Amino acid sequence: MSRIGIHSFVWSASSAQAELERTLASTKEAGFDLIEFSYLDPANVDIDRLAGRIADLDLGVAISIGLPDEGDISSADSAIAARGIEILNRTISLTRDLGGRKLGGILSSGHGLQTAAGTCDQWKRSAATLAQVAERAKAAGVTLNLEIVNRFESNLLNTTAQGLAFIEDSGSDNIFLHLDTFHMNLEEADIGLAIRRATNKIGYVHIGESHRGFLGTGSIDFGGVFDALTAIGYNDDLSFESFSSEIVDQNLSRKAAIWRNLWTDNMELARHARRFIALGLETARRKAELVWAAQKP
Repeated sequence: MSRIGIHSFVWSASSAQAELERTLASTKEAGFDLIEFSYLDPANVDIDRLAGRIADLDLGVAISIGLPDEGDISSADSAIAARGIEILNRTISLTRDLGGRKLGGILSSGHGLQTAAGTCDQWKRSAATLAQVAERAKAAGVTLNLEIVNRFESNLLNTTAQGLAFIEDSGSDNIFLHLDTFHMNLEEADIGLAIRRATNKIGYVHIGESHRGFLGTGSIDFGGVFDALTAIGYNDDLSFESFSSEIVDQNLSRKAAIWRNLWTDNMELARHARRFIALGLETARRKAELVWAAQKP
């Protein structure tokens, strides 16, 4: 059974302990099974206390990051690549210490608009480096999940097919895909076909609308998304991701161009998303049962 999660930036972009604990309480109140944190600095957070609160509320936890340009593991500059490895190793430890099993996000290169196309050497450096990091992650009980993002946020991995080729070239069995419907809507020829091609290589899914607001109010065919996930037997984590200028994280807002105020009531947004995703999954399952059932006279 899939756990349905929510990104913490729906609630708050603060790393203050009290805000983080309010985020957990809101997540539970809205009916979610999992909380996803981004850019959580262990130096500023009581990790043991936060982990205890997560366990007390019976919530799952996932972590996502986007590597900065100064920590791009695909860089030819060894000092920059080493900084990226350090960031990844630190985040793996954070994921483990909070009780999580999944690290997702833009892990293969720097997050943000690039002004040159990715290169073969960049690809090879990234794949080889991430394979080594993935082994350390495996020892910590954590999987690496590569978020496939649009061309304005990465010049390396923009489609599911690229992600699959990257994983194959890495040779790792601990690297999976982190698919995001917002990005897929921009880059994939057909979201459902892309999901079906990825099958057992999908480790994490972001459910987000084309404008990042209320689900069902944009242009994404979520019926097709849930049908495809059901068809491949995906029963792992899905998290709702939505951004508005109502809640601002300076780093992410600049890189992902979060300029518009698409909602003000985050609890209303969250409860709607929880119902929308649960109903979408149930509807897809019921449709599949009708298709697969043998209706003998």
